[in-house]
Amino acid sequence: MYKKVEVEIGGKTISIETGKLAKQASGSVVVQCGETMVLVTAVADKEHKPELGFLPLTIEYQEKMAAVGRIPGNYFRREIGRPSEQEVLTCRIIDRPLRPLFADGYFSETQVIATVLSADQQNNPDVLALIGASCALTLSDVPFGGPVAGARVGYIDGQYVLNPTIDELKTSRLDIIVACTRKAVVMVEGKADALSEDEVLAAIFFAHAQVQPLFDMQEQLREANGKAKRVVEPPKIDETLMAQVRGVADAGMQKVISTADKMERGLLYDQLKATVVAELNEDGTRAKEISNLLSLHKKNTMRAKIVEQGTRIDGRAFSEVRPISCEVSYLPRTHGSALFTRGETQALVTATLGSERDQQRVETLEGEQSNRFMLHYNFPPYSVGEARRMGGPSRRDIGHGTLAMRGLSAVLPTEEEFPYSIRVVSEVLESNGSSSMATVCGGSMAMMDAGIPIKKPVSGIAMGLIKEGDKVIILSDILGDEDHLGDMDFKVVGTSDGVTSLQMDIKIDGVDRDIMGRALAQAKEGRMHILGEMTKGISQSRKEVSENAPKYYVHKINPDKIRDIIGPGGKIIKELSAEYDAKIEVDDSGLVKMFCSNSATANALVERVKQITAEVEVGAVYKGIVKTIKDFGAFVEIMPGTDGMVHISELDVKRVEKVTDVIKEGDEIEVKVLEVDNRGRIRLSRKALM
Repeated sequence: MYKKVEVEIGGKTISIETGKLAKQASGSVVVQCGETMVLVTAVADKEHKPELGFLPLTIEYQEKMAAVGRIPGNYFRREIGRPSEQEVLTCRIIDRPLRPLFADGYFSETQVIATVLSADQQNNPDVLALIGASCALTLSDVPFGGPVAGARVGYIDGQYVLNPTIDELKTSRLDIIVACTRKAVVMVEGKADALSEDEVLAAIFFAHAQVQPLFDMQEQLREANGKAKRVVEPPKIDETLMAQVRGVADAGMQKVISTADKMERGLLYDQLKATVVAELNEDGTRAKEISNLLSLHKKNTMRAKIVEQGTRIDGRAFSEVRPISCEVSYLPRTHGSALFTRGETQALVTATLGSERDQQRVETLEGEQSNRFMLHYNFPPYSVGEARRMGGPSRRDIGHGTLAMRGLSAVLPTEEEFPYSIRVVSEVLESNGSSSMATVCGGSMAMMDAGIPIKKPVSGIAMGLIKEGDKVIILSDILGDEDHLGDMDFKVVGTSDGVTSLQMDIKIDGVDRDIMGRALAQAKEGRMHILGEMTKGISQSRKEVSENAPKYYVHKINPDKIRDIIGPGGKIIKELSAEYDAKIEVDDSGLVKMFCSNSATANALVERVKQITAEVEVGAVYKGIVKTIKDFGAFVEIMPGTDGMVHISELDVKRVEKVTDVIKEGDEIEVKVLEVDNRGRIRLSRKALM
């Protein structure tokens, strides 16, 4: 049955309709704001697979170029299989708030697909896709504990703006997406222009208050068109076997969760598991069940150690940051490099400078964009002691790299101040908790080492949460196990002035304002401590770019002279680029940008450009080369590509019978400019200098 509901929030009308498109899906909706429309479907396999032990959930988000009336610009002229980075990031925004809300014990293959059908290039489709995914699951027979609502928040002229348009975001100091249940916040993702913790916190709960009507809409549609939910039995724990596992493992488990070294802790746990399975798996059929119960025992024991004993795995205080070491200029040939180590997490980060041609060009629904700043995050298997196939960046890698990029982009100099393209690459060499935050710290230091005049150093920290009943413990600089066995992963990036990016995921029903406020305040303390440690490696940007970086020079010419620099078919600029091993770019205003490998070459190139584009001045004297002899005079090249004519009567103070009596082709002579007529013809004289 077709049904459509709509509501106005933040000054914009959002509508959701169902029963018209994709009716064979388990749940299907079209979400619209302005002329942006997103179709979202949810389908689940009928077969229940408890043997999997996990939820095989797949989220896909597709941007179709037909939505903006364009044909894809790639060779195939179609949307190719690999999703763009923007599509990957949107998939993560949808996935993270939904995944914790499925019924415990639900293990059927489930797929949510969001497709942008129409885009008005003002109303972002990503938030609509998130709302649609929640609604499609709510309407379906999938045991989903939603609904979830989401919104983007901007901060313009001191006011919070809900779901700002793309144009409005250009002047916004904030761009975050907040996902909520009716009672709490479940996901935050975005960037800020060094806003205070209080301003960020207010923005998050501004969104939570504003999106409440979206829950009513989804519930109205469920009442009208919703399917009966599948009945899923939560996994039953064999309490007798669990007691046996605890009895055999308890002493060894205390040693495991008190071992600070990650690799040693993992080895002890593997040995303990082998012992427990060998002792309790008498009939040889319960090894997996015993292993799962041991994992649960580990989680409960670690959480109890924190909540009841007040100690962490490595013995740190709840707000304590692991030891930090920093080193810059570690790599001799890079433009900038930094080695950042925090505990057992280590990132080697490089900064590379390039020209305008090195910018990343990306095709999006808004058109082709050029990214002057790029950050790429790599997570090789050896960083966690594993041996597995190497491949391209995973969705996790793209998400972590984007978080770091957002945090650092807030402190970049403008293109007018620093015209280089910038690429930062993080190689994670070791990982035991928040390698993305190590990337932020290392990236900030590498850029300063390269001589990039960033506004302020940037650091980042990952916060965790253990919530047992009314007891709430917030952990600073969490370990990998604290992330895996805890209730929240909250990453905060910023300068000494404020927050520049943040990302929060949770595994419980949500967090309230008090918990999030405490986490932000504790994160600030940790961030400031890390900034202090970073200054031991480098405290400010170097005054000059690295000697290995290309040297950048600018020369302004008359726009009418652009053709002289370019030459026919680009001949002149190609010759100059090859001769001086340079990248040369000329814009329509006459600005010539030159990137050379060293200062001497750059200075020589600048002089050559000045010669080619110099304006001929009446009365000025030039040394020129005789190019052509005619009966009536000679043509003399006084500048590269610029000839003037010396009439036979201007060759000498005495009468000249033949031009060749005085000069020959190839001679170098001095001449004075007598006139430049309105057609650009130049009249020269040798006689005037005699």
